[in-house]
Amino acid sequence: MEREHEKTLNAVGARLRTLRQERGTTLTDVSEETGISVSTLSRLESGARKPTLELLLPLAGAYGVTLDELVDAPPTGDPRVHLRPTKAFGMTSIPLTRRAGGIQAYKLVIAGGAERVTPDLKTHEGYEWVYVLNGRLRVVLAEHDLVLSPGEAAEFDTRTPHWFGAADDQPVEFLSLFGKQGERAHLRARPRRAAAPSS
Repeated sequence: MEREHEKTLNAVGARLRTLRQERGTTLTDVSEETGISVSTLSRLESGARKPTLELLLPLAGAYGVTLDELVDAPPTGDPRVHLRPTKAFGMTSIPLTRRAGGIQAYKLVIAGGAERVTPDLKTHEGYEWVYVLNGRLRVVLAEHDLVLSPGEAAEFDTRTPHWFGAADDQPVEFLSLFGKQGERAHLRARPRRAAAPSS
């Protein structure tokens, strides 16, 4: 039993490296996301440092996996996105990305009735892009009070005081792309070139 336990712990380093490489992130990205130093992360991946619960918990959160998956999963990753919703303050958040650093994607659902709530505006580092799927989203940005309908989008610097809520008694579903380092989400489309006339 002791030998099996030791074997499981020894396999964690390779699993951590595989998870990071699958997501295309660097040790620096993971360090910024978790607060764990680059040298500690490197030693964990190489097996020079034994994994502890204090180290594995933030890493599991950053990679979007459970502790069981982090310890027991095979080195070849599962390409499916495992949606694990979290609920707080009348909002359900479903992460759609599984990598540390860079732009993060979420599906958010806010219960109806938020129009009767006094907006509590927040600020933080980053840049956000939202796109409404269903319902009507009330977005308060500093002095601006907007209502977005399905198919409408907004983008803003999150250092601007902001707040989201349902615009009426119906729930609202929307997508959010968020970059902590201020990355912007850009959509680029080029017109199709007309085919050259045949001679």
